[in-house]
Amino acid sequence: MSDLPRKAVTRTAKLAALPLGFAGRATWGLGKRIGGYSADLVGHELQQRTAEQLFKVLGELKGGAMKFGQALSVFESALPEDIAGPYRAALTKLQEAAPPMPTATVHAVLAERLGEDWRDLFEEFDDKPAAAASIGQVHRAVWHDGREVAVKVQYPGAGEALVSDLAQLGRFARLLGPLIPGMDIKPLIAELRERVTEELDYALEAEAQRAYAAEFADDPDVFVPDVVHQGDQVLVTEWMGGVPLSEVISDGGEEERDRAGQLLARFLFAGTARTGLLHADPHPGNFRLLTGGSGPSGNEGPASAWRLGVMDFGTVDRLPDGLPPTIGTALRMTLDGEADEVYGLLRDEGFVKDSIELDPAAVLDYLLPIIEPARAESFDFDRGWMRDQATRIADPRSPAHQLGKQLNLPPSYLLIHRVTLSTIGVLCQLGATVRMRDELEQWVPGFAPSPPAGVDAALDGTEVGA
Repeated sequence: MSDLPRKAVTRTAKLAALPLGFAGRATWGLGKRIGGYSADLVGHELQQRTAEQLFKVLGELKGGAMKFGQALSVFESALPEDIAGPYRAALTKLQEAAPPMPTATVHAVLAERLGEDWRDLFEEFDDKPAAAASIGQVHRAVWHDGREVAVKVQYPGAGEALVSDLAQLGRFARLLGPLIPGMDIKPLIAELRERVTEELDYALEAEAQRAYAAEFADDPDVFVPDVVHQGDQVLVTEWMGGVPLSEVISDGGEEERDRAGQLLARFLFAGTARTGLLHADPHPGNFRLLTGGSGPSGNEGPASAWRLGVMDFGTVDRLPDGLPPTIGTALRMTLDGEADEVYGLLRDEGFVKDSIELDPAAVLDYLLPIIEPARAESFDFDRGWMRDQATRIADPRSPAHQLGKQLNLPPSYLLIHRVTLSTIGVLCQLGATVRMRDELEQWVPGFAPSPPAGVDAALDGTEVGA
């Protein structure tokens, strides 16, 4: 596979074959069990074959299929460990690479979008792609002023592919659901479909990236490459090297994982507070660690000096006032055990519909395990904790599952919710120890505890009795 299949009938046929393949392998598994094989052994082999086929197809097709696969990739930490291996390997491939476009196609797009003399814009242009993703691929080049740049070229037909793929995936979302326990696949696909137009518009992406680059210029913790040139279906930005976050996940030491996790949590909250934009595609392929060296165990500077490099601003949520204060206030009230107040706030914001009556204490019990990372001075994110949460919420026999079904997620919170869950998924993949509470107190309105009575007055020199 060397190009993005453009005919809808071809893409639809490949995607439609996935649920048939799942059904076929289930029948094969039943046959093996009847033949005396261990159910656990058959189940593991079935899961592995399913993972290999699913993510092979998603990666080959790019477009919406690969975008969906990348969105799923951060949730592999919720899978039981005995079946996570096949997914982990397949998903890592989706995060970092996809089959490239032919060189002739790349040249044709550049000629059409930058002009026939497009080569005059570059001192050098590497025809071999440095990265290939869901709707475009990146080439390393040298701009005419000597700057090293990344040239992002959109696949011809990417728009049609995105719409077609996500429509097809939506038709068998129910069959894909069991792949990621505790996650409702249908709203994820619906939300990805709503973002299609933004994802394809490089002018919007350039605008968001410029805002982030300006805000984080000279920042000691975060680096965002600036935009050099933007055209229709072509985006040229400063080149950013560094170590892929996926390498830190697979090979990094404890200090390196902790530093990467802290920076990721900081970016999630600080980015929105400082720019009014929420970076909404937090899978590992969009992050690099700028270490001053060539790898997580190589000759680089100390992990304490690492910076987080961030790419791909094609999907952002525009929040000019930052995260809604309701989030921080509800978190703080929950940690303080204020069940009635939390329940009232959730009802006011539409998380509990008017037609539903719930026990405030039960709602508090549902929320507390999820926000455990905000309670401790530092929290150890790991796959075991993620699996426990997924199991607690997904098990139809659990009170948490029964209560969760009655809660509502207002549309304005949908993307915030997905990005937060995705970031937590990556933190669990890292196995990082993170001071999450520090980031929440600094960047999330309403979360910082109120000062004791009299403190504000004392600061003003007007404390009673002064």
